[in-house]
Amino acid sequence: MPARPFARPAGPRRSLRAGLCGLLLALAACAEAPAPPEPPASARPLPAPVRPAPEPAAPTGPSPASLNMQSWLAGIEERLVARGLLRADDGREIAVDTAGLAQTFVDVALRDEYVREDGRLVRRTAAAPLRRWDAPVRFQIEHGDSVGAEQRRKDRTTVATLAARLQAASGHPASLAGSDGNFTVLIVNEDERRAIGPRLAELVPGMPAADIRALTELSPQIFCTVFTYSRPGSPVYTQAVAVIRAELGPRLRSSCFHEEMAQGLGLANDDPRARPSIFNDDEEFAHLTWLDELLLRMLYDRRLRAGMSEAEALPLIRQIAAELIPPPGA
Repeated sequence: MPARPFARPAGPRRSLRAGLCGLLLALAACAEAPAPPEPPASARPLPAPVRPAPEPAAPTGPSPASLNMQSWLAGIEERLVARGLLRADDGREIAVDTAGLAQTFVDVALRDEYVREDGRLVRRTAAAPLRRWDAPVRFQIEHGDSVGAEQRRKDRTTVATLAARLQAASGHPASLAGSDGNFTVLIVNEDERRAIGPRLAELVPGMPAADIRALTELSPQIFCTVFTYSRPGSPVYTQAVAVIRAELGPRLRSSCFHEEMAQGLGLANDDPRARPSIFNDDEEFAHLTWLDELLLRMLYDRRLRAGMSEAEALPLIRQIAAELIPPPGA
């Protein structure tokens, strides 16, 4: 039976941050690239990259559109880093109390960043049931021809290391796989992504046409995104597809791996109150933080189950949060 989008394209680095899941047509967030924000204030809109005048593409190598995208993204990364954003530490100095942890989990795990309306993905926060994987997550990497051998090696190392960290944090099996993965990470440049529709249809039989269009016609402001899928009527993920722009510089590229792979496990939404966290469009952190690891641990706690509503899960969420961050005097 073909998979069905559960609910989410998740978010933005700036990404659609997109994670689509398929239960009750709910949607969530992934990596959308918001305009570079003032740390830690909200971001301002980014100008669209300058489009070069049409000209024939060279027989080999990236097109002018891809080269322009690479230059534009390099400028964004430089601006973000100069503002003290895209931090590579885990935000250990930022305190969060028991209530804050519980509320952040609700905001990130039980909300969707996108909803479906008339076959379209519309960015609007909505309540969602708890979603996660039952089967081990096997990350499969596919590079476009534009990505060189050295960069491919680095990407594989990044994904393998991050998969191990996600497994350690969540307690759920996750690893780098070969060609038998159920979570595919596509790393493609502007030209390759526009032609990737047939491959997407192979990876996820029955993928909605709207999802394929969203990925092949990705807005320049979206750096990466993840779409997650489940069987019809089920809150359990069975497949995921993440798309990461090959033109990204090292810091944004690493940020996209962290965000999309983590969001694809079930932390579908981005919320401005989540801090320290990558599940926040302010771009303050590039990598998983100590709080994000606690959220993953909560998500895969056996006392919770896929499909729970906020009302059903909240007493357990508060109990688990109090165990992870005991209240004063406890």
